[in-house]
Amino acid sequence: LSAVNSILGAIGQSPVTALNFQNPEIAFVYNLLTEVNKDVQNEGWIFNVEKHLPVPRQNKRIIIPANVLRYDLSENQIYRSQDLVRRVQNNVVYLYDTVNHTYEFENDVELDVVYLWPFEDLPSAFKRYIVSKASVRAATQLVNNPQLAQLLQQQEAMNRASCMEYECNQGDHSYFGLGHTHTYQSYQPFRALQR
Repeated sequence: LSAVNSILGAIGQSPVTALNFQNPEIAFVYNLLTEVNKDVQNEGWIFNVEKHLPVPRQNKRIIIPANVLRYDLSENQIYRSQDLVRRVQNNVVYLYDTVNHTYEFENDVELDVVYLWPFEDLPSAFKRYIVSKASVRAATQLVNNPQLAQLLQQQEAMNRASCMEYECNQGDHSYFGLGHTHTYQSYQPFRALQR
């Protein structure tokens, strides 16, 4: 409700007290928020990516949960030369091997997974970014005011910068591309002075 009201406020509409989806404007704004939430999380950020996740097999099959946006085989896997996709069979989403044309896997698999989390569970920087990005879409699709859209795009860019700062601080990424099991200790001049 708070996010929907923020979007409505950004485009100059009055806030609402409840999410009444009978109102087409409220339903449209809520759908924009849902779409942008998926788009932003699909990029894969430190809070919704899990690398080298061992995936359990059930009767040699691997079930893909509903909150998985995308996945990829982790490095050094036996199946690395194969293409794995998601396929629905009997209303259940399974991992499918397109090279061997089978749903069954003889060995365990590790995946790099990007999850879709509920909007309420996201870090605050990402909530602000999603709301500002949805506000830009609402301004262009509902109001059609180029000056308003431009101002909102500036706010969106600032909020994306906050997300990038969060990503860099929390992710401990390395310029050298080291994996999650390696660290690099850079040169620190004070250590030379201690000798």
